[in-house]
Amino acid sequence: MRAAAFLLAWLAASLAWGQAREPLVIETGSAKHAFQVEFAATPEQKSRGLMFRERMAPDHGMLFDFRPGQHVAMWMRNTLIPLDMLFILSDGRIRNIHKRAVPHSEATIASDGAVAAVLEINGGAADRLGIAPGDLVRHRLFGNLP
Repeated sequence: MRAAAFLLAWLAASLAWGQAREPLVIETGSAKHAFQVEFAATPEQKSRGLMFRERMAPDHGMLFDFRPGQHVAMWMRNTLIPLDMLFILSDGRIRNIHKRAVPHSEATIASDGAVAAVLEINGGAADRLGIAPGDLVRHRLFGNLP
């Protein structure tokens, strides 16, 4: 019985981590940074986001689709790792960044206006990679792939 319960728990965890990833590139003034991102498009995917994840690879993230554009408010409830949130316009330009969002916080983290997407990456990555408002995010969502 314990083995069956363990197997079921392992399978559920594997499925949660097994969502397909897509390539995404952030172009800063001096470099291009490649990521593999999970894509959150459905209400269920957006609601769950990166909750309950104990870690995330340095070059991974989650891209939330809010097209055609809206004012977005996020929070960190049940999120175990610090995150940087990049609020992105419909052309792929970064509108604003919230850095190092605090795990478990229920404080509202909002865009500075209507955005088409939000990219969550590991907390501190924006500073480490020199990512700033105005930089370009390339992904199929924005129709700006080279």
